[in-house]
Amino acid sequence: MAPDAIIAEAFAPAAASVQAGDIPGAVLGIVTADGARAVQWAGAAQIEPVRESLLRETWFDLASLTKVIFTTTCILKLVEDGRIGLDDPLTVAIPDLRQYDMGAAERRLTFRQCLAHQTHLPAVEPLYTYGQDANTLRAFILQRVWRSGPPVYSDINFMLLGIAIECLAGKPLIEQPLPKDFSFRPDPKLCAATERCTWRDRVIRGEVHDENAFALGGASGHAGLFGTIDGVLDFARSLLAGTSLAPESLKAIRTRESATRTVGWEASHSGWHGGDACSDGTIGHTGFTGTGLWVDFERGLAWSLLTNRVHPTRHKDSGILALRRATGERVIALFDGRAQS
Repeated sequence: MAPDAIIAEAFAPAAASVQAGDIPGAVLGIVTADGARAVQWAGAAQIEPVRESLLRETWFDLASLTKVIFTTTCILKLVEDGRIGLDDPLTVAIPDLRQYDMGAAERRLTFRQCLAHQTHLPAVEPLYTYGQDANTLRAFILQRVWRSGPPVYSDINFMLLGIAIECLAGKPLIEQPLPKDFSFRPDPKLCAATERCTWRDRVIRGEVHDENAFALGGASGHAGLFGTIDGVLDFARSLLAGTSLAPESLKAIRTRESATRTVGWEASHSGWHGGDACSDGTIGHTGFTGTGLWVDFERGLAWSLLTNRVHPTRHKDSGILALRRATGERVIALFDGRAQS
């Protein structure tokens, strides 16, 4: 069924979450490979200090969707341009990585390993607690003797990839060009609010929620990108239509590097946020602020659910996992023409 025929019913779980007060607001977008799309939204872009309604045009802090929409795409385009190879070490772009120890494990890390989260690096580090000088923090990331462990989903992997992009482009991420409906520096008045941040002592709106990305200057390889639902759908449709990446790059993001990861993306698996109705080759990603995008290539279908579930605080049970799964399973059931109870 066409997106406009299913959007109202597909949005029902999100509408119920908004009505119950579990999340302030949500927008769901569905798009197909031929460009058909539908969008529905409800709730508030902000509930404090004053309530403001959410609109289709509301900009969201995309959080870790930065990893796939911006960073992964940039790295793959650099590969397509012959600037780097996926299996090159990061030192091709960052020669000063762990420069005081030529035998350091970090100097052997490849772009592919970082994109697929197949490194020894930890999940996260509270870098912002060490200061807010972006250049010093970047140097700290590069020279830190990182504790070693089994492969985990790691922000550090993508911080390093972001630094590599900066080195190759010769400018900070926050100054690099972006497609329409994406920005690292959006107009705060157009944005959904995120958390009432105890560290910054204000409600965050129009500046990156992630503390490390904020301390790194507002944009990093792992977080910092803002976008609208239509911007995210444009990006998803370009993947479905094969217009944004070369065939080898598309193959890379669709090929499993582990049971749950491809190059840059999460791969469909039992219990994941995209729901269990997805085709086996579906890829997706989520963002901490309450965002998500899933692309089912077999069906020629993609959907994005954007919420501000951390507003005004992350310290509550928003039910976001159950909401994402219910939404994905409903979208697919309706698209396939199966009735929903």
